[in-house]
Amino acid sequence: MSTASSKPQTATLADESFMSADDLRAYMADLEMAKASKLLGAMDKAEEARKKLVAALQEEIAVTPEKIAEIKHSLANKTRAAAERGEKEVLVMRFPSALCTDRGRAINNAEADWPTTLTGRPRQAYEFWKEHLQPAKYKLRAMIVEWPGGLPGDVAFFLSWS
Repeated sequence: MSTASSKPQTATLADESFMSADDLRAYMADLEMAKASKLLGAMDKAEEARKKLVAALQEEIAVTPEKIAEIKHSLANKTRAAAERGEKEVLVMRFPSALCTDRGRAINNAEADWPTTLTGRPRQAYEFWKEHLQPAKYKLRAMIVEWPGGLPGDVAFFLSWS
């Protein structure tokens, strides 16, 4: 009489219990599947977080005199600290290329009209620079700083003063 079981078949070799070669291969495959499933779960969570970030950055913020003062104060602190370290630029914003209408193509190709592809808060940041910082001779540089799978990932804005 035989009973079907999902447990590996074991045999005795000397005094130890061991799995057959087929059972060991199946066990290893199960381990690999578990690792892949865990990795996939982490990737799903990262993608979910990225989607939430894109949605949040798509929403424009209210530009009040208080908000402008807050941003200027924060930028003054960042630029002063960078200057004290001898640096001539500072990263002021990083965002997914999904916030560009062309997913970062114009920025990557350094096209003159790249600012027209910006949406949401990145567009607001560009407009803030144009209105408040460019007249003070600050420069803004945009570049793709991450290339997942060979495609544009994140975009960064760098503010420079040299």
